[in-house]
Amino acid sequence: MRLSLCLNAATGDLSRPDAMQYAKKLGFTAVEFWEGKDFDIDAYKEALTDLELPCMGFASGLTDPANRNNFLEDVKISFSNAQALGAKGVIVTTGDALEGVSREKQFQSIVVGLKDAAKVIDGSGISIYLEPLNVLVNHPGHYLHSSAEAFEILREVNNPNVKLLFDIYHQQISEGNLITNITKNIDLIGHMHAAGNPGRIEPFLGEINYSEVFAAAKSAGYVGYVGLEFWPAEDCEKSLLKCLDLYS
Repeated sequence: MRLSLCLNAATGDLSRPDAMQYAKKLGFTAVEFWEGKDFDIDAYKEALTDLELPCMGFASGLTDPANRNNFLEDVKISFSNAQALGAKGVIVTTGDALEGVSREKQFQSIVVGLKDAAKVIDGSGISIYLEPLNVLVNHPGHYLHSSAEAFEILREVNNPNVKLLFDIYHQQISEGNLITNITKNIDLIGHMHAAGNPGRIEPFLGEINYSEVFAAAKSAGYVGYVGLEFWPAEDCEKSLLKCLDLYS
């Protein structure tokens, strides 16, 4: 399994360039981060030497058609920065559910927004990763939390460059049934995130058997990265080295 370190989580106290150097020192070959704009791109580019960048950024706000132009502008900025830094993907989320608007209408707004976003990245080799988030613990009110609905959206979009970011932590909280949901839809998954539950801590702590989940995903044909997106409950450096030892 190829691991990527999410710098906003475990190394959040370090500047992003310093965190990239730290990740390399520990032995990581890939990193990722949430910001898509408003950062020193030259400093990031220099620090990313010898590191892969599976995904970065994000743009949010797909449920409301009135927000589409703002959403697409954020996609364009993140996409431009992703090109400059050699990133493989840009993360998007749906935003909150709209009161008084049917889920069917919001569903269709998401599909249209993703189709429009796909036109921005067409032919670039960069993917869009749609990420569902749990509403029970971390993101109350968010529209997209079910992987089943997420896969339905992606099948409607029907673009090989628009895939799912399957966050194992979020989906354990939202629905469980991780291995079945991953393996049955492996063709639509472009990236994964991992953290232990409860607490969004180290993957080797808590109720999720990551060794089994990763083995099943690999057996089903998954060849992408898994981003470690956790906040350490134990010593950060020891935890990261243990993740490299257990899951690489």
